[in-house]
Amino acid sequence: MARSIITAFFTIILIFNNLRAQHVFVQYDQSNIQAAYAAKKLSEILKNKSYNIVEIGANPDFQIVLKEDANTLGAEAFKVTAENGKITVIGGDKRGLIYGSLALAEKVKHGDALKEIVAFEEKPYLQFRGIKYNLPWETYRPSNALTQHTETAKDLKYWEAFLDMMVENRFNAISLWNLHPYSFMIRPKNFPKACPWSDEELAEWQKLYKGIFSMAKERGLDTYIVHWSIFVSQAFAENYHAAEKNFYPTYYVEGDTSAIVKKYFKESVKQLLEEYPDLDGIGISHGEGMAGMTPLQRQKWMDDVLIAGMMEVDRPVKLIHRVPFSSGLSSDPGVSKNVEVVTRDAMERLGNKFEGPIWVEIKFNWSHAHSTPKLEKVHGGALGDTYFKPTPTNYKITWQARNEDFFALRWGVPSFIRKHIELNTGQDYVGGYFIGSETYIPVLDYFSAVPHDQWKWAFERQWLFYKLWGRLEYDPKTKDEVFAREFKSRYGAGTEKLLEAYELASKTQLRLASLYDSRWDFTLYSEGFLALQGDTTKYISVDQLIQQKTMASEYVSILDYVHATMAGKKFDADRMTPDKLADLLEKDNRRALMLVNGIKTNGNTALMYEVNDVKIWANLGLHLAEKIRGGIALETYRKGDGKSYKNKAVKHLKNALKHWDTVISISRPIYKDMPLTHYNHNFFYPNENNLFHWALIRNEVANDIRIAQNSKVAYH
Repeated sequence: MARSIITAFFTIILIFNNLRAQHVFVQYDQSNIQAAYAAKKLSEILKNKSYNIVEIGANPDFQIVLKEDANTLGAEAFKVTAENGKITVIGGDKRGLIYGSLALAEKVKHGDALKEIVAFEEKPYLQFRGIKYNLPWETYRPSNALTQHTETAKDLKYWEAFLDMMVENRFNAISLWNLHPYSFMIRPKNFPKACPWSDEELAEWQKLYKGIFSMAKERGLDTYIVHWSIFVSQAFAENYHAAEKNFYPTYYVEGDTSAIVKKYFKESVKQLLEEYPDLDGIGISHGEGMAGMTPLQRQKWMDDVLIAGMMEVDRPVKLIHRVPFSSGLSSDPGVSKNVEVVTRDAMERLGNKFEGPIWVEIKFNWSHAHSTPKLEKVHGGALGDTYFKPTPTNYKITWQARNEDFFALRWGVPSFIRKHIELNTGQDYVGGYFIGSETYIPVLDYFSAVPHDQWKWAFERQWLFYKLWGRLEYDPKTKDEVFAREFKSRYGAGTEKLLEAYELASKTQLRLASLYDSRWDFTLYSEGFLALQGDTTKYISVDQLIQQKTMASEYVSILDYVHATMAGKKFDADRMTPDKLADLLEKDNRRALMLVNGIKTNGNTALMYEVNDVKIWANLGLHLAEKIRGGIALETYRKGDGKSYKNKAVKHLKNALKHWDTVISISRPIYKDMPLTHYNHNFFYPNENNLFHWALIRNEVANDIRIAQNSKVAYH
């Protein structure tokens, strides 16, 4: 009897101990703002998982120690050890300490108990992992699709959330871009009328910028202001009678190299860096606002004005140097080579006067990096090896991986990003990536038609995009399991398969952008199957798809495929012929639909969007497969190979329309008509009637059938 009572007593104690919240003491250097941030974010996750955060001396169940050790770990690296209730997070520097703390927090968030933590460590693969962020004021592309974000982007709560997302995904730099930042940030001492704001208004702008830079510093993020060439404020032009065409929204204008403009810029650069001590650096760009100047004249202006102003500041400054846009524009290789030589020589003359390497930014595949992972072109066309050979010692290439192709639909293809990193990094001269857009700003959620309280900002909808790019840049060997567990953490068991579904379905966008050659921003919007044709952005017709050259060199256009096949020629097995592409699209997107068909959303709006975005992508992929088959049949008929091919073309294009109608049926209830920058072709008078929805262009899609029905044989 007594033994039974004792056993019951200890059983009750054991149950009590298992039920009570375990106490955790987090120890860190409270004078270190980055360590304090790391401790705060870790503690938030622990509290959400019902751990009790206690002060020293409270006899905790677990002690977590955060510390730095640069002697044993490299920059941004971290190591986590666990033994007898003590977990130690060691960072090679302040960033490494934050990453290690957030990595531990992630494991807890995904369901690992503290008692289950075992030792692990990571180190960065790429040195620069930045985000290109175009600000909505005096932005590069005039459009209400961009300016609609202005008031919301002035909210520091927004920036707190965005910067939290960045550091969680291990990005380490944010660059803020607009045509002329100085008038929003300072009142120039010798040009006070260049700033159009009252003292109170300027104070509000300064509070915003200083707040962003301060929060970035707390999170271990580098900050840059980047602008385009010789642009001034309208107030400067009007009050000082110089650069009178060089202000927003005009930018294809002659460069004003007068003494007053040089003085204004040089002094503004210096004053800006002095008034914003948390701002790490400035980015410069040769191009717009410098018409009529030779490459040498442009570089000399940069050296004598902007760079000279930076070097007068008595503190370390970092530099982003964009490669001149004229690289590759000339059909004469010697001209492009000369541009590259001028730029390289100028950077090398700077030696080590800037902190760390100079980041040399080059656009990957012009403005559509989300296409093929192979470098097929840069802004202007070709790129020589001048920047790479011999290996530079004071600068590193940073690829700008632009997204001008998908804004509404969630996207995630980890295999593409891994392949991108594999093919384009690893060389001593490569530093990393910028990720971002010119025609989209991730602030307002202007997409969602279904009321919800599950996210507030647009970037939160695209969480997978940012997580994949950031984490894989830090470590491309990061397993898919990490991302699949994030789905489970957000939506519950069974939703892990959404990762595979996105891998298969959103690959549709990459395949279209590889099949359809594009150049600058407006020339392709693959989420909407739109492209610039003459002066109009419109749906890519079957004729356009047949005739367009490919972006990816291994892809074969429909036109080339049909003509070669009918001539009895065969393609090597490694070429992506359109018939093979159509079969892959069919296979992958049917598989994606199968994966999500069993997922119950149970009133969870965020999960509903995740599942339906996969379905939309998949049906867009099936639409493209049928459209390609229709294009092959149509071009075969036109070459004189029988009426049956015309009938096949009509049949395939009718099937393509059915898939488009499925896209409409899914998207119409959940997506608003969305303003689209790609519809804004007149820079001076941007079109305000620029709404996009798949439903709005159905007639253009249906016209493919009429094109096929009305086609005639055309002997070539």
